Formats: sequence, C-alpha cells, structure tokens
Amino acid sequence: MIKKYPLFINGKWIDKDDFYEDVNPFSGEIEAYLSKPDKNDIKFAIDSVEKGFEQIKNLHAFERADILERTALNLEKNSKEIAHFITVEVGKAHKYSLVEVNRVANVFKFAAEEAKRLHGETVPMDAIKGYENKIAFYMRVPVGVIAAITPFNFPINLPAHKIAPAIAAGNAIVFKPSINGSVVAYYLIQALIESGLPEKAICLLYGDKDTGEAITSNDKIRMISFTGSPKAGREIMAKGGLKKYTMELGSNSALIIDKDADLAEAAKKSVIGSFYNSGQVCISLQRIYVHKDVEQSFIKHFVEETKKLKVGNPLDKDIDIGPVISDESKERVDSWIKEAVADGAKIETGGSFTGSVLEPTIFSNVHQKMKISCLEVFAPIVSIVAFEDIKEAVDYVNDSIYGLQAGIYTNNMKNAMYCIKHIDAGGVLINDIPTTRADHQPYGGVKESGFGREGVKYAAEEMTELKFISFS
Repeated sequence: MIKKYPLFINGKWIDKDDFYEDVNPFSGEIEAYLSKPDKNDIKFAIDSVEKGFEQIKNLHAFERADILERTALNLEKNSKEIAHFITVEVGKAHKYSLVEVNRVANVFKFAAEEAKRLHGETVPMDAIKGYENKIAFYMRVPVGVIAAITPFNFPINLPAHKIAPAIAAGNAIVFKPSINGSVVAYYLIQALIESGLPEKAICLLYGDKDTGEAITSNDKIRMISFTGSPKAGREIMAKGGLKKYTMELGSNSALIIDKDADLAEAAKKSVIGSFYNSGQVCISLQRIYVHKDVEQSFIKHFVEETKKLKVGNPLDKDIDIGPVISDESKERVDSWIKEAVADGAKIETGGSFTGSVLEPTIFSNVHQKMKISCLEVFAPIVSIVAFEDIKEAVDYVNDSIYGLQAGIYTNNMKNAMYCIKHIDAGGVLINDIPTTRADHQPYGGVKESGFGREGVKYAAEEMTELKFISFS
C-alpha cells in the first residue's frame, strides 16, 4: 500500500485530500502520495511560523545548539531508512545515499557549534572627533522567517544547509522541498521536532512552482534561501520583492589538466566528479580542458576508469550510476547528445540510455557553443577540449554564464597561481576536482551561479542582521 505523507503546519501533521505523486525515477512506480497544500494552508503555515519565530529567537544559544546536536544523533540513528528513501525518490546509488546521510549529520553538528559562536564586535567610536565618550558595538540578530526551497538531487543535505544554520541563528523556517525528495523531508522534520525544536518554528509544505510562488511572494518571508536554476532564481526575485536572498543556481564546472599533471590520478578523480549521482550535481564536472600534449593519454586513462563503473538499479549495493530524475530530463539530455553528434562531437564512450539510465558519456571534439558544454547538462556527460597554454585554458573556463567552482591539476605553481587570480568562480581547487565540497567551507558562486554563501558558518551569518548599539 502506498503511504500518504502529511503537511506540517502550526505544530501539527495535516492530511489533505488532494495530493502529488512521488515517482521512483528508476522503476517509474509511485513511491508516495504527498498532501497538496492550498493557498489557505500556505498562508496559515507562514502565519504560524511567524509566531514560532517569537519562540525560537528567544532560545539561548546553548538551547539551539542542543537541538541541533540531538537532530544529528536522530539522523544518524535512522540513517539506513533515510538512505533507502533517498535512493527510491531520486535514484541516487545507495552507497552514495548513505554518504549523504552521514554528511547531513555533520552539518547539524557544525551548526550546533556555530550557534554558540555567532557574535558581534566593538566599534571604535573615538576614531571620529566628537565621539570620544561613546562606547559602541554591533550584535547579530536573526532575520526572521526564512523560506528554504530545495531541489531533488541532495534531498536531505541541501535542506540541512539551509535549515541548520537558520536554527543556529535563531530563525524560523518555511520549508518547501522538491516533490522528489519530500519523503526524506518528512523524516527530517520528524527528527527536528523530536529533538526539541519549537513546533511552530518550522513548517513543511510539499509543492510545485505554484506553492513556491505563494511562499516567496508573501511579505512575512524575510529571506529566501534557494537552490535551483537561474531562470527560477530570477522569477523568485522578481516576485519576492524586498527580501534577503541566497541563490545557488548551478554551473557547468570546468577542470584544467596541465601537461605535467598526474594523469592517472586526475582521471580517477574526474570519473567521480563527472558521474557522481549521474551527473546531477550543481558542481558536477562537465568540461575538462586538457593540454594538447597529453590529451590522448588522458582520454585513454579517463575512458578506462569510466568503463569500470556499474550501471543499473540504484538499490543494488554495487551500482555507481542510476537514472536521471524524470522523462522530461531524459528527453532533453538525449536531444542534446544527438545535437552534439550532429555538430561534430565524438562520443569516446557511452551515449545511450537503458530505460531512464544513461551510460557515463564522454565527448571529445567539442566546441564552446554546444549545449553539452555551455549549458548545465545535469546528466552523466562530460566534454574534453584541448588547449595550448594556461591563458587559453582559463579563457575557456571563464567563457561561461556560470561560475561556481573550477579546478586544475598541475605541478606548476605559476600556472596554479594564474588560475587562482584569473578564474572567475566562487571556488578554485588546486589538484582536485571542482565537484569537491566540504560542508563547512564557504560555498557559492558568481555570475549566473548565484550569490551569497552556504557552509554553516557563512550561511548563519547571511541569516542574521547587524544591530548597532551605542552608549553615551
């Protein structure tokens, strides 16, 4: 029997007659029914969370830290069950679903620490004549009600990167996950409430674009933390009005392979970077620029490593590559592959779907204007292009509407420093793939990759306002 999952509003679980279908992207079967909120539900939820903000903002730092610590323990206790739902809801290989649950526990532990570290500073008023007898400082205060809107690809870790720092800073949360990932969201809310979070300080609203618009356009929402596409980000900001925003809007991440790089090591890491979670990662490695002297040698290493990957049912414990998220995604990706081949790109390996699963696909002879290169493909596809010198390689990397993270494999310090200085991205990783993200690092991009930073310390600071205090 298919289970129906309730909304969480005003401290209560609420079933609705109308519902969404949560579909397993591998089997095509319905995994769950999700209660569908109407406009009155959404308004009531936001009103109740506004009242919940009065409760959470008055908790002491150690109390918020204790809630976050207990949440981490709750998630660890239920990690196997949560990992199972990650796999059936979004098609992530089971071994990587377990990794995600372990990561999210760490995010809550980091947040517990940051709850006790948020602080202000003194301001030297006597720096200006006439202010000698004033003592002043600023303190950080919570923003208020924050909307956390998340996509399917990391259905518990991405919400954690919004919800955990919001709680650490004393904010209340309106949480709208992707429909694929909403069962996991249900378990996350359960863990928070069981850990002592004030029940009205958070609500859970399943939904589509209409639900999102009703949330983000509400004047009681003081900040929106969104992960998704640039198009959706623009629409949110156009309708959201005067609020704070953190926007993480994707990328087509690039890696440079210099002629003196360890090609075998770079190839092994590039396989992970390109094909982890079937390429459905904001910092998935999509473009590889290889020095012309080692291009063919790198391709050989890369193809050999790629062919070791196992493709199939993501619930099988040894599978590396599962499905793309939907039929719509499959159709788009398939059309981009065919378009690239027609335009002269060469498939080195892969290129074919079996059901909803795309073989890991490597292209060579790619130019910058092909969709598989210039847009975010969000599938297990990577392109290889040769370059002659480091300036040309960096120019290729920067020839993009995106700028989230980039990397270079090199033993040449001068070239590494050139990349650090000239690559236009939120992060530059030396001798590593751009798909690497530590959960406590400042994480975010430039250009159409968005603005603002995640990583618990930095997100918590984004979720506060500075209040200036002066004594005369």
